[in-house]
Amino acid sequence: MTWRMPSETAPHTRTWMAFPSEGPTLGETDAERAAGYAAWAAVAHAVAEFEPVTILVDPSELARARRMLSSEIEIIEAGVDEFWLRDSGPTFAVDPERPGVLGAVDFIFNGWGDHDWSVWSKAAHHGRIVAEAVGAELVSSLLVNEGGGIHVDGEGTVLLTETVQLDQRRNPYADRARVEAEMPRTLGATHAVWVPRGLTRDYEDFGTSGHVDIVATIPSPGVLLLHDQRNAAHPDHAVSRELREFFATQTDAAGRAFDIVDLPAPATIRDADGDTDWSYVNHLVVNGGVIACGFGEEEADATARGILEDVYPGRRVVTVDARELFARGGGIHCITQQQPEVSA
Repeated sequence: MTWRMPSETAPHTRTWMAFPSEGPTLGETDAERAAGYAAWAAVAHAVAEFEPVTILVDPSELARARRMLSSEIEIIEAGVDEFWLRDSGPTFAVDPERPGVLGAVDFIFNGWGDHDWSVWSKAAHHGRIVAEAVGAELVSSLLVNEGGGIHVDGEGTVLLTETVQLDQRRNPYADRARVEAEMPRTLGATHAVWVPRGLTRDYEDFGTSGHVDIVATIPSPGVLLLHDQRNAAHPDHAVSRELREFFATQTDAAGRAFDIVDLPAPATIRDADGDTDWSYVNHLVVNGGVIACGFGEEEADATARGILEDVYPGRRVVTVDARELFARGGGIHCITQQQPEVSA
């Protein structure tokens, strides 16, 4: 049986999230933790303007979640330690031969390579919990992988990263062939584009070692939206050039060369922790809209909105401040997972 992950632009039934719980990712002080809760809640409310939102909430956080989230957002009580649901939750797929059947691909989650700081024993069950909640068929996989580590066009192309799927802390015995063999079965992707690397900060201790969803996305078949760091004082300036040259040599599953659209990074190149990895690529497409990352820069945020409006025609782009998300290791795409609509 072969499943197919639809493009993120396909109609959604809902978006899934997980509410933060106390731990190393959320923050060490009351102020840091409060900012984290507020950032997750702001994204949930922005998405809920376009489509239903269901959120996993740890029992220890139920009272807080009910206070902070509107009644429109569905809460499911479940164990939550890490709350980046794009990575810990299932990757949804459909069965081309069985209309109306939803699949939930359950890649193994081990805390982005089982770092000393990662706490993921509860999050490792999120795929199965969500699959059961929606009545989806569970598609088990022995590949350690995260939803932020892949991107598909829904027509056979998948973006992978050499430093993610081939990471020795994730899949010590994998090679390209073994990873690629798993893509048609789980995602319906027959053509892999192996991105050589991710952004610089993503290789620091709290990074994912190169998730593609902060680097590039395919808004429509044949079109590639690419993070563009234009400030030569930032190490990702060279990375951006390298990646653009790489993608210029690549084709998709249909044999098309990519039409590359540059998405400039915001002007801020350093924060309290060093070189930023702020990226407008890490947005969420929703029904009729796009939830875009904002960084408190009026001009840069507006430029990004304009580009997103161009590549997603007919969708309303809404900016949500993502600085508190990135301070914890990711953006709006990283904390959300779309459930595609299936029709009988």
